Amino acid sequence: MKLDYVYGYDGIVSAFVARLIPHCLRGFGLNISTIGIIEADSGDLVAGIVYHNWDPDAGVIEISAAALPGEPWLSRETLKRMYQYPFHGCNCQMVVQRIPADDERQEWMMSRFGFMLIKVPRMYGRERDGVLALLTVEDWASNKFNRRFGHHLRPELAREAAE
Repeated sequence: MKLDYVYGYDGIVSAFVARLIPHCLRGFGLNISTIGIIEADSGDLVAGIVYHNWDPDAGVIEISAAALPGEPWLSRETLKRMYQYPFHGCNCQMVVQRIPADDERQEWMMSRFGFMLIKVPRMYGRERDGVLALLTVEDWASNKFNRRFGHHLRPELAREAAE
């Protein structure tokens, strides 16, 4: 499946993502940016990434993402775009993602990507713990995935390294 990426549809993409995340009933607020991921042939929105709770003084932004069940959306290109925006576009020094503590698959994947995982009791209410997943720009740049594909390089540096 070929994917395309769309920008500037913040209201549509954030509403789509919020509907897919059970603990996100109130949405993400107004000061957000998004990336929509669409299936190229049909033009259907299959996944979205929302950047919210941006603290420019601290250089920290939160990322929430969701996809329709069964859609193969998390490609190398998606990961590249997902993290280049906060680290290159916003000059963040760290990103934060929240995940349910019982989502062991996502915890495993994030730990492999270099995230520090911190369990937070009751983060999703009395009966459900969560995990704060924290990724610094240094950990992002030094993970095996980025060293292999060069996603941590700014686009102009990536072109020079390839030449």
